Amino acid sequence: MWGNLVTMDEEKAEELNAFFASVFNSKGSCSPDTQPPEQEDRNEEQKETPKIHGEMVSDLLHHIDTHKSMGPDGIHPRVLSELADVLAKPTSITYQQSWLTGEVPVGWKLANVMPISKQGQKEESRSVSLTTVLGKVTEQLILSVIV
Repeated sequence: MWGNLVTMDEEKAEELNAFFASVFNSKGSCSPDTQPPEQEDRNEEQKETPKIHGEMVSDLLHHIDTHKSMGPDGIHPRVLSELADVLAKPTSITYQQSWLTGEVPVGWKLANVMPISKQGQKEESRSVSLTTVLGKVTEQLILSVIV
């Protein structure tokens, strides 16, 4: 994988995708014992696990931008938005289980990574990662709980 020169855009995208997948799919190198002191104090205060309610998930699913692209899982945001009331309960259970175990479903880790050239400059490009909509909702839930 490393050391081969790739010139085709599709090959470049595949290499970037493989690199990002290798970074984000591996287990973290930090152990729970190496948290900064302020984080330890915060953990002592927050022993209670937050409860993810179906209403929270339903609200987030209802407010998905339905004009965005579907992610690598093939689920269009409009489908999730229109079925928010039906999907809220099972999805909230999955989110809660994910929170308790510290594991994210493999499908939510999928991403399509594409190099995007800056305007008119093919030499300078940045990587854009298209992730699953349910993965983005997970991020929003975690943010709301943390904040």
